[in-house]
Order: sequence, then structure tokens, then C-alpha cells
Amino acid sequence: MNRLNWPEVAPAGAKALYGMHHYIMTGTNLPEELIHLIFLRVSQINGCAHCIDIHTRDLLKTMSIDKVALVPVWEEVPHLFPDQYRAALAWAEEVTNVSETHASDEAYAAAAEAFEPKDLVDLTITIAAMNAFNRLGAPFRLPVAAKP
Repeated sequence: MNRLNWPEVAPAGAKALYGMHHYIMTGTNLPEELIHLIFLRVSQINGCAHCIDIHTRDLLKTMSIDKVALVPVWEEVPHLFPDQYRAALAWAEEVTNVSETHASDEAYAAAAEAFEPKDLVDLTITIAAMNAFNRLGAPFRLPVAAKP
């Protein structure tokens, strides 16, 4: 079934969301690799094929395929990811699943220990933005670049 191309149908809404993306990529102190890692993990949780495809490709520019392949099970391979990346991944899962986790005090404390206040807010904005993109990409079945 063909679905609507949401950015074409609502260009002002797309511009607003892309503005958040621009802020994340240019207005934060978060490393670009960490941003793409968070974008990928959130997209995996939400099952957005389009975003998984894009952010896997982005992450492969700076991270080995061995590590990228293990992102869904990052907790089982702690030696592959630095402490701050693991804290960011844990916070991304906590925030993405907020209806279940309620952003627990324990998870917040761990994230706050790993990030300066502004960086923690920017990380949370990054997580929120990717959740918003996923909630448009998945329902409207945006295409993937991957070929059979």
C-alpha cells in the first residue's frame, strides 16, 4: 500500500522537525558518532526501517561493522562501548520506553553522572527528536536505500 509522504504533505511540520535535527547536529557538544548511535538505537526500539537504514549507514562511517551489529545487545558487550556511550544508550532506552520506565530516578542519576547538565538535556532532545521521526517514518513507511 502506498502511504503519504509526510514531509510533502506537511512541509511546515517537516521544517520544524528538521530544525531540531539541525540543532542536534550543529548546536550541541555531543559527538557526532554518539548522536548517530542514539539515533540508531532509538530507531531499532521503535522499528522504523527507514531510520535504521539511514543511521546504520551514518554510524558505519565512524564505527566498525562488528560494533554496529551488536548495538541491539550493547549491554552484553560492555567492552565495545565507552562508559559515556553506554550511559547514553541506557538513557535512550529509558526515555524511549518512558511509558514503561517512567524515567526512573536510578536511570536519571546514571545519565546525570555521565553527562554535564547541558549535554544531558541535549542528549534527551536527541532521543525525543528521533522518537518523533520514528513515529512518522514507521507509520508512513518511508523507503529504505537497502536493495535486495
